[in-house]
Amino acid sequence: MRALKSSVVGAVVALVLVAPLAEAASKKQEVERYVGKFHQLGLFNGTVLVANESGVLLKKGYGSANLEWNVPHTPDTKFRIASITKSFTATVILQLAAEGKLQLDDPLTKHLPDYRKDTGDRVTITHLLNHTSGIPSYTAQADIMKDANGTGGVAAFVKRACSGDLQFEPGTKFAYNNSGYYLLGAIIEKLTGQTYAEAVQARILGPLGMKDSGYDVGTTVLPKRASGYATKPGGISNADYLNMEVPYAAGALYSTVEDLYRWGQAFYGDTLMPAALKQKMLTPGLEHYGFGWVIAPMKMHDGKTMVPSVFHSGGINGFSSLLVRVPESKETVILLDNMTHGGLQEIAGGVVSILHGITPRQPRMPIGQVMMEALGEGSAAQAISTYRTLKKTKEAQYDFGEQHLNTVGYNLLRTGRTADAIELFKLNVEMFPTGANCYDSLGEAYAANGDKELALANYRKSLELDPKNENAVKMIKELEAPAAKQ
Repeated sequence: MRALKSSVVGAVVALVLVAPLAEAASKKQEVERYVGKFHQLGLFNGTVLVANESGVLLKKGYGSANLEWNVPHTPDTKFRIASITKSFTATVILQLAAEGKLQLDDPLTKHLPDYRKDTGDRVTITHLLNHTSGIPSYTAQADIMKDANGTGGVAAFVKRACSGDLQFEPGTKFAYNNSGYYLLGAIIEKLTGQTYAEAVQARILGPLGMKDSGYDVGTTVLPKRASGYATKPGGISNADYLNMEVPYAAGALYSTVEDLYRWGQAFYGDTLMPAALKQKMLTPGLEHYGFGWVIAPMKMHDGKTMVPSVFHSGGINGFSSLLVRVPESKETVILLDNMTHGGLQEIAGGVVSILHGITPRQPRMPIGQVMMEALGEGSAAQAISTYRTLKKTKEAQYDFGEQHLNTVGYNLLRTGRTADAIELFKLNVEMFPTGANCYDSLGEAYAANGDKELALANYRKSLELDPKNENAVKMIKELEAPAAKQ
C-alpha cells in the first residue's frame, strides 16, 4: 500500500509540474502562429518577444532585416526604436531629480538660461515630460522637417525649431510633443556635462547590460542593424534618409527585443530611480500619459475585458516599434518592425488576449495596402473603383478602417501627387462623414493645392466635429490671416 501511495503521489506531482509546461508550450505555439499570420499577409516584418511571469515565452524573427540581401531577422537584430526613446530620456531626467540637480517644477529657463524667457519661465520640467508644455512640436513643422540632414547642433536647433510661441497655457492641455523631449535632452547635456548619448549609456544601457542598444549614428558600421523600408504606390522602397540628430532625445535610440525586455524588467525594481519618482513616472496624467510612458487599460479582443498596461510606441522613417507591459501579470510584448507597418497595437492586443485565454481577432488585409498596389499600377480613379468593388463584395475580408485611406492620402501628398491625395481624402470623408480627422486631412490637401476656400470649409467642418482640434484652429487662423490684411 505504501508503494502504491508513493506512486500516486509521484504521478500527481508529475502532473502538477507538466501541466504548466504544456500550457506554456500551447500558448507559445498559438502566439507564434498568430504573429505569423500577420507576416504572411505582409503586415509585420520584424522581431517579436513575448514574456510572462515565468520568463520569455517566445522570441523570434519574421522576414528580412535587409531585403536586398535577403538577410533574415533574428532576436538580436537592431532596430531604430523611435519614440520608445522617450522612456529613456524621462528616466535620466528623474535620476537627475533624485540627485538634486533639478526639481520637476523648475522652469525651463533655469537650466537653459538662453531660452526665451516669456515662454520658458512658464514651462516646467513636468510640462516637458508629460506633453503639456504648449510648445509647438518641431515634427509638425514642414519647413523644419524638410531638411533631414542634421540640426547644426543642439543649441542651434533649440533656438530654430523648439522655441515657438506657446499654443496653449502650459499644463492645461495635452499635445504630443517632440520638441519637449528634445529640450529634455538639452537639459541632460547641460546638467551632466556629457552628450545625451553618453549620459544614456552611462546611466542606463551600461548598468542594465543593454549591450545591443545605443544612440544611432548613420555613419557607424553597426553589426546586425536592420535596414528601414516604406510601402509606396507600386511597392516597397528604401526609407527616406534621416540624420538621427533630428529625433535626438525624442527618438534616436536603437535596440533589440532582448534588450528592451531587460529595459521593461528593470521597472519591477527600484534600481533605476527611487520608488517615489518611479510612481510619479507611471502615474497617468492628461490623455493617460505619465513621464515617457502611456499608462492606460488595453481592451482585449473579446471587446469587454480591460487589462491595465504600460506602453509606448514609436514610428520613424522605415521603422515601427511597440513595447507593452502588463505589470499585474508581468507580461511583456515587444514588436519591432522595419517596414513602417502600422497595426502593431492590434498584434499586441491579440497576443495579450491569447495570454489571458481570450480568442484574438484574426488579421485582415488593410484596404490601404490594396490601394497602394492599385495606385502603383493605375490611376487614383481606378484605385477608388477597386475600393468600392471590394467594399461591396468582400468587406469582411479587408480592414476598411478610417486610418488606412488617410495613410495612403498622406503618402500621395508627400510624393507630390496632390490631386490624387485630394480624391483619396474625399473618399474617406464620404465613408466616414463624422470623422473629424478625415476633414482635417482633406483641408490640408486642399491647402497644399492652393484651394484656400475649400481648405477652410473642411477645417471648419473638422472643428465642428471635434472642437478640441488644435490643428484646425491653427490652420483656420493662418488661412484667414491674408484675407484680413487686405
